[in-house]
Amino acid sequence: MNLRELKVGGSGRVMEVGGEKALRRRLLEMGITPRTVITVKKVAPMGDPIELYLRGYVLSLRLDDAERITVEEVTDG
Repeated sequence: MNLRELKVGGSGRVMEVGGEKALRRRLLEMGITPRTVITVKKVAPMGDPIELYLRGYVLSLRLDDAERITVEEVTDG
């Protein structure tokens, strides 16, 4: 599944970061790297962007960019 498909409150572990060279590099620089756990905190009223929590900070990301990040859903317990 991709990051765009996670629901509010859901968490996922990054498996792969895709996209063109510049976009991929930008996502990696923001801390979205393989094995990082990301939680979807909020979705903007019109659905784009989404607010994510990872590595102790909050990040807003456009849905088009979130679609390029492959995640594995993480459940508690």
